Amino acid sequence: MAEAPKKRSVSIGADERTGWSSERPREGGRPRLADVSVRGRVLRPSDRLRYSPGSLLMVVSASKPDRDEFVGRTVEAQNAVLSLDKVRALLAGRVDEDEIEARASELLGAAVAKRLQAEESVVLAADTLSPEERERFVRLAAPLRRPRHLILLETARDRVAEEDRASLNALRSTLDGDGLGAEGFHTSLRLGGGSGSEVKRIVFRPEPRDD
Repeated sequence: MAEAPKKRSVSIGADERTGWSSERPREGGRPRLADVSVRGRVLRPSDRLRYSPGSLLMVVSASKPDRDEFVGRTVEAQNAVLSLDKVRALLAGRVDEDEIEARASELLGAAVAKRLQAEESVVLAADTLSPEERERFVRLAAPLRRPRHLILLETARDRVAEEDRASLNALRSTLDGDGLGAEGFHTSLRLGGGSGSEVKRIVFRPEPRDD
């Protein structure tokens, strides 16, 4: 279907896959973690973001309400959106309170892995700002050679919890320094101020052919 004229679009190609990795054992027999680093690039905000089908897109924000509003407003394929909050809600009343976190984490990981293995796109609304959470899902996608992308959605300062400030500042600095390729993300994008509202649609489609 032809796209409306005068709209800017950022396309992330299917050739942006993964980097070199090695799982040769370390001395002492301990396996070496695969190197998931890639050559990343920082995108500029655009009204339409196009990612390759089968990609993993992580949306990270210090504000869950802002995160959920952004994802709900922009992502065309809502069935691709997954989050711990959604899984927690499904488990509420069915699992003991002290088991919900562990079960939710387990089920979310399984759901992400299943979609990636089926070459289906995943939009993961990140639960935290921690690099450990990002690494977990990057390591699910990398062996399958699925493209990985990250959007950092900024929020008002008064919506950032005190305990999140250091992690947020670290993520900002890494992203702005084009350093998220080291974490395994092929592209990254920081949306702050009015640039978040500038994004109108996020789609997972092949790049249009030049006929």
